[in-house]
Amino acid sequence: MTRLSIIIPALNEEQQLPATLAQLQPGVAAEVIVVDGGSTDRTLDVARAAGCRVVQSAPGRGRQMNAGAAAGSADLLLFLHADTRLPAAFPTIIEETLCADGVALGAFSLAIDQATTGLALLAALANLRSRYLRLPYGDQGLFVTRKNFTANGGYPEIEIMEDFVFVRRIARLGRIVTVPNRVVTSGRRWRHLGIVRTTLINQVIVAGYLLGVSPRRLAGWYRRLRGVGQG
Repeated sequence: MTRLSIIIPALNEEQQLPATLAQLQPGVAAEVIVVDGGSTDRTLDVARAAGCRVVQSAPGRGRQMNAGAAAGSADLLLFLHADTRLPAAFPTIIEETLCADGVALGAFSLAIDQATTGLALLAALANLRSRYLRLPYGDQGLFVTRKNFTANGGYPEIEIMEDFVFVRRIARLGRIVTVPNRVVTSGRRWRHLGIVRTTLINQVIVAGYLLGVSPRRLAGWYRRLRGVGQG
């Protein structure tokens, strides 16, 4: 049985998905599951052409990642954004990290493609948050054993903040480890509205959640402020 299931939630990702999938084919000892949330572009064609297993789901990253985990057969799960590329030897890194005593969740360090000085600083701050606050985000590639994923109740199927809630909950099961090896994620989210405005919006959403604002309302704020969907 395959040791690692790579689960990629996607929605209209025909531009970003090919680069992500290219490094996974061929020869990677993992099954790759693309969970589509209702794309209207060629996302499904791209995934099938790369030999991935395709699962269709209602939209929403939490729902999509849970559907991918249910479809997978492996003991180890990696949740990967469609615009994020993995470091070399990632299956070994994941297995060694999750086999260490007391580890509940692992994540990679973050790098941003075509990074300006501002984006490089942003990635450095994200890595500090991830290591010292034990709070990695989904764009870092989160990996977990199926046992701990199940014990944590999977991802919350909420409109936004699903990775934040998932990580905070799983901390009760053990240590959260951020490895030094870096994923490279697209900088499109920050380039769309600018680094400062995008960062402020993200912090408003986090603060709103901590103050008890419902995920449904937060998702509405996020869409209006950024003008984007799942990216």
